[in-house]
Amino acid sequence: MDGSVTSTEEILPPTIQKLMKGYNKYLRPFFGNGPVTVGMSLDIASIDTISEINMDYTATIFLRQRWTDERLCFDGNKSLSLDGRLVELLWVPDTFIVDSKKSFLHDITVENRLIRIFPNGTVLYALRITTTVACSMDLTKYPMDRQTCTLQLESWGYNVKDVVFHWTRGNQSVSGLDHLQLAQYTLEDHYTSESEAVYETGNYPKLIFHFKLKRSILYFILETYVPSSALVVLSWVSFWISQSSVPARICIGRNIKQSLVTCDNTSSVFSFIAATRSRTGNGQYQQYQQRRENRESSKQARFGRQAAKVREGYQTGSATEKQTRAVTLRNDRHSKSRL
Repeated sequence: MDGSVTSTEEILPPTIQKLMKGYNKYLRPFFGNGPVTVGMSLDIASIDTISEINMDYTATIFLRQRWTDERLCFDGNKSLSLDGRLVELLWVPDTFIVDSKKSFLHDITVENRLIRIFPNGTVLYALRITTTVACSMDLTKYPMDRQTCTLQLESWGYNVKDVVFHWTRGNQSVSGLDHLQLAQYTLEDHYTSESEAVYETGNYPKLIFHFKLKRSILYFILETYVPSSALVVLSWVSFWISQSSVPARICIGRNIKQSLVTCDNTSSVFSFIAATRSRTGNGQYQQYQQRRENRESSKQARFGRQAAKVREGYQTGSATEKQTRAVTLRNDRHSKSRL
């Protein structure tokens, strides 16, 4: 591995070779002389999905980190933009996303990284990341609910004595929200905060981005409330039908009931599932589903055994009994057809 690093350094320009000479990427800047300060900013490219069932959201972000490394100072008045693959030669913060279920760094056509070094030793390190982050939701007021989600950044191995995180421009450190287009939500508010994460191994720097979402009620008004109200009003027509026209009254009531059930199935099943999982938890909801499937399977098995007994009795009975059963069955069918 040392040989590969040496060969990489040999093909670098003289300015970079001078900076890399004697540079140890395993030691943080200002090692032994206080913590290194890392400023961060975010650019929200998109929020792709917000899932109430999984209680998470998926977002694509540009994460920018700035810090000063006194070992990378050089003469001049222009910054050096390096290939992103040279990040392997430098020390970088060990930042990670808290509550992330899965994340990946975009790598088409190359890994989406940016490294820029300024003459005073300031390093700009930018990444393009897509991440799925957990977001605890309260669905008791669905579909007139409001949700607050967060994006938290922490240092994995360096505590507050080694690294200090801060937002570079306060609440203005997060951009791109003005251009977001969400399917069922509108962005009400957003703000940033700084904190410390307390664990058994120590206190670690933490940055938190909060954003509040309000569900758009217009979709549910058009898809649920308006059709249901129209069907209820339409059902009142049966009161103006003559009492002697029983088939017409029954037909209207049955059709309206079926329409309401269809509308309810297409619009309310999702909210029922989401609210059930929110109140009882995923484990209890899965147990409920398992018990329901077991009841259905046992019912089908019981009906199968009864049908088998009937067929067996019909096959083993005497000729007189078979004839009696056939006459009874024919009479039942005839009476049903008359009805």
